[in-house]
Amino acid sequence: MNVFSISQLQQYSGIKAHTIRIWEQRYDALQPHRSEGNTRYYDNSQLRRLLNIVSLMGAGYKVSELCKMTDEKLFRILDEQLKNNLPKDETSEHFTTQLIAAGITFDEAHFEKIFSHCLLRFGIKNTYTRVVYPLLLRIGLMWANDTIAPAQEHFISNMLKQKIFSAIDALPPPKSSANSWLLFLPENEFHEIGLLLSYYLIRQAGKKAIYLGSNLPLATLEATVKQISPAHLLFFLVHQNMPEEIQSYLRFLKKKFRNTKIHLAGNEKLIRHLKTGKEINWIQSVDELERHVS
Repeated sequence: MNVFSISQLQQYSGIKAHTIRIWEQRYDALQPHRSEGNTRYYDNSQLRRLLNIVSLMGAGYKVSELCKMTDEKLFRILDEQLKNNLPKDETSEHFTTQLIAAGITFDEAHFEKIFSHCLLRFGIKNTYTRVVYPLLLRIGLMWANDTIAPAQEHFISNMLKQKIFSAIDALPPPKSSANSWLLFLPENEFHEIGLLLSYYLIRQAGKKAIYLGSNLPLATLEATVKQISPAHLLFFLVHQNMPEEIQSYLRFLKKKFRNTKIHLAGNEKLIRHLKTGKEINWIQSVDELERHVS
């Protein structure tokens, strides 16, 4: 995907199209191409340049200064910023924007570099809440509006999964099999990032956790629960499915697993339309999950 409209640049960067045009006119920030029909469009290098400008806006530079810099100078400044402390709120946005920029250009080395800085500065929990979660929200918006290619979304997701798996592998074995957790995604649910982070946090707390992954058939879930008798079930709903279908799924879980505490997380807009009852606990934050685990 190497052709972007100005509305797509707005989705990626969070900068309004009207503002982007002003930057072009006043500061020559970007130089859009023209199609045969005289329609303006942008390529990967133009998008990357815009994202770099946005990343540095909170670092004491004026927009007029940034827009006049060459791409090479912008990138040098970004490297310098990674070595120094930025204000906390600006740092999170900086990292989020740079991870998107690296992801959409398939720049694995830059993605690794940015993510490593996140872990060193925030730790894995705060990296997720302050950087990865906003990243996923923006990626979801891009996906919904068809402004990110499937390959780019898969690249970013798989890079994030690799990082969390590495953190999980570094944890010691659980101290006890008591109070065990079973984690899964229902059928037709495939976005594992939130579930993987939950797995990490549960394991970090010294609890036993069984991770069954995505798209789990009900029959497999039933058989596993019968075999290991977990104290807790945790699953995520991410897609904007029909509430009626999900409500039926919840009724089934309540009926089948009366002796197991069921926890639900994920899509807030969807979950607010559901009747979870006292049998199903809606976990709405990382801190809330940690309280239940402890």
